[in-house]
Amino acid sequence: MNTVKIKINNKEYEVESNQTVLQAVRKVGIQVPSLCFLKDINQSGACRVCVVEIKGLRSLVTSCNYPVTEGMDIQTHSKRVINSRRRTVELILSNHSKDCLSCVRNQNCELQTLAQEMNVRHTYIRGALSKQTLDEAAPGIIRDTSKCILCGRCIEQCKKTQGLGILNFINRGFETKVGPVFDRSFNDVNCMQCGQCVNVCPVGALSEKEEIHEVIAALNDPTKVVVVQTAPAVRASLGEEFNMPIGTRVTGKMVAALRLIGFDRVYDTNYAADLTIMEEGTEFIQRFSNKGTLPLLTSCSPGWIRYMEFEYPDLIPNVSTCKSPHMMFGAILKSYFAQAKNIDPKDVYVVSIMPCTAKKEEKTRINHTSHMRDVDAVLTTRELGRLIKLYGIDFETLPDEEFDQDMFGEYTGAGVIFGTTGGVMEAALRTVTEILTKKPLEDVNFMALRGLEGVKEAALDINGTTVRVAVVHSMKSAKPLLDEIRAGKSPYHFIEIMGCPGGCVNGGGQSIVNANIRNVVGNSYMKVRANALYDEDLTRTHRKSHENKQIQQLYTNFLHEPGSHVAHQLLHTHYKAKPRFKTPESE
Repeated sequence: MNTVKIKINNKEYEVESNQTVLQAVRKVGIQVPSLCFLKDINQSGACRVCVVEIKGLRSLVTSCNYPVTEGMDIQTHSKRVINSRRRTVELILSNHSKDCLSCVRNQNCELQTLAQEMNVRHTYIRGALSKQTLDEAAPGIIRDTSKCILCGRCIEQCKKTQGLGILNFINRGFETKVGPVFDRSFNDVNCMQCGQCVNVCPVGALSEKEEIHEVIAALNDPTKVVVVQTAPAVRASLGEEFNMPIGTRVTGKMVAALRLIGFDRVYDTNYAADLTIMEEGTEFIQRFSNKGTLPLLTSCSPGWIRYMEFEYPDLIPNVSTCKSPHMMFGAILKSYFAQAKNIDPKDVYVVSIMPCTAKKEEKTRINHTSHMRDVDAVLTTRELGRLIKLYGIDFETLPDEEFDQDMFGEYTGAGVIFGTTGGVMEAALRTVTEILTKKPLEDVNFMALRGLEGVKEAALDINGTTVRVAVVHSMKSAKPLLDEIRAGKSPYHFIEIMGCPGGCVNGGGQSIVNANIRNVVGNSYMKVRANALYDEDLTRTHRKSHENKQIQQLYTNFLHEPGSHVAHQLLHTHYKAKPRFKTPESE
């Protein structure tokens, strides 16, 4: 390791030679503020909040992208530096809407925190504000340019994580804004609605489209039976909304809170994850055994599905026809549950608590059997946190409670791990392997499929035949595999694809991890959340989806068998190519 000797605030240090000034000063315990900087994503120096003074240089330099050199003499908090940072923050605030009290990011806003740390109490700079663009047309994401600080994080996140580049700077000078091409709505371009741009926005310029008040209206409608389901990843993040450590598993407290809010039934989407494995596993077995279209691509991630319909519609035959778990559950609640409880399906109001903004778009897809929506409302993990606070519930002191056990209360460890990258494939293999070999698995842990590598793969010997599987998360990582399929060169039989890096534990609706934390811990917060799910998997009596007794009863009493005609009507869907840019002619 090559090192250089430098001075920081008149004290000598030896640091790695490939570091930036910001990295070096933070490593020795000195906190230089930053706003646009995000480790491995954005280090453009656009905000100029991280400036430092270097002896011998006329101008201050942005520490996030300025490399250290031998003998460098750095001042991080000189009078000149502090005054510059304060002026920069004041300039940013001068063109900011400043409706902090009503902003969705109030008390979790990096600009608000920075202004407090820099002791900026008044903004002396006055002038016209940039013209606002408010885009509320998309089902999942809202864009409000009056709050945008032009940091560029969202642009780089979309480009580097998803390989799409939906966002960019538009116009010049005072008229500069960030948005899709020609300042179109997110609804009119090839946006995945994944929400990864929301997760890196330091302010409230990007946010999920809130549905809290629609849910409250349903809860107060005496004609509605309001059923809530919670995705596995939510339990690993919700505690963060109440200042609990990252990855704290709060399953029991979450259930207790939902009951206090007034939901008629509180179920776990893990039940439907087990159901998904029964359908998707059967689909794979049929294709594998009958030389059908392979590789089979999973369909649980609506962000990935939107990407596929825009970018790879020719691969629709490869994609599983299975709905995602929460959509399957909605369909079952409005058919089997309604029938068993003698309720009109139109009076069953289904609320999904999801880690994902793309689920808001997914719920708009109509069930072609019932001509109703399977799910009526989707709340993100963040929205659930706000809903719990709105109802005045002291979350941290709640006693743990269990999900409702009638009809849909059972779930296996396989259902739990759906929330992390590799979990769907691992769950599928636990069932598919046992069905094909007719032998119990000695070890249900497929360790090769775990972790945060962009692509993970495994080869299994099933009855003398090698079955090759792969796991991929984020579209930038998925693209090479998709190109292989398109070229007819894929070596795989079964591929899990998740739209978000890390899977659902890092979904676009999860608790936002502040950049100051992300810049220190990197991606390890995803691992911590994932471990919360793997730990719960270990506690379950049954860890394979086909062992779920209530799933077996569902097939006996209603669906008959996996892949049946009834199952296809309710639990499967179809896809169609989408134009990259929506026009009146394409609607």
